[in-house]
Amino acid sequence: MEITSFSNPKIKLLRKLRDKKHRHENGLFYVEGLRIIGDALEHDAIFDAVYYCEDLLNSHFGEHLLKICEQRNIDMYHLPANVFGSFALKDHPQGIAAVLKMETYEEPKVIPEKRQIWVGLEAIADPGNLGTIFRTLDATAGSGVFLIGNCVDVYDPAVVRGSMGSFFTQPFYHMKAETLSIWKSKNNIHVIGTSDKAIKDYQEIEYPGQMILIMGSEREGLHPEIESLCDDIVSIPMSGFMDSLNLSVATSLMLYEIYNQHRKSGKVLGGRK
Repeated sequence: MEITSFSNPKIKLLRKLRDKKHRHENGLFYVEGLRIIGDALEHDAIFDAVYYCEDLLNSHFGEHLLKICEQRNIDMYHLPANVFGSFALKDHPQGIAAVLKMETYEEPKVIPEKRQIWVGLEAIADPGNLGTIFRTLDATAGSGVFLIGNCVDVYDPAVVRGSMGSFFTQPFYHMKAETLSIWKSKNNIHVIGTSDKAIKDYQEIEYPGQMILIMGSEREGLHPEIESLCDDIVSIPMSGFMDSLNLSVATSLMLYEIYNQHRKSGKVLGGRK
């Protein structure tokens, strides 16, 4: 089907999906670009519709993606370049975008004897940081993300883009502090937090095969209510002028320390889950 009007309701919706309010009112979010849509298809994300412009989509991979969408009976809309550009996020768009349906994940299940590492993020505000943490968690065979308190919208296009496809591999759960406390007690999960005031060095403890790594905001650190849930609190040593690291950098350091300990002890087979 072809759409040529800027005022078509579907085109108007695409522009509205830049806003968190409209994303959650419609249960839909926007993605753009060859790689992201390819990853969404590979990991069976739920598509509402695909929008493409043949004049901009000048790649064999793009044509391949359109064929897959056609085979899966996904609604497809062909657009002229000026209409596509009216909602595209990039200055030089690749000619393919999609609207996906939001997914709801059930409470995470603890599997006995299986390595499971979750990351809990308290009040994370930067979408780029969240996207990077998704990416790092996937690389270190993580199990999912707990979003605690008032966090950035996980469906922000910058989160999806920054995740480099790992958004579709890592489940995420919104939790209040009290919900996390109940879940921890019910499942007997070890919780480790970070603080610049902690005495223990992050490389000096042994990380269990099932655990939650809790990271606080760069500005505030962990809220006392969250800190009280931690069985251990560790610090990342620093010798320079700065007294804190970027949140995604600090999370990456922690995840790779956990990953390397587990890999050396044989808890991570072949470097993957």
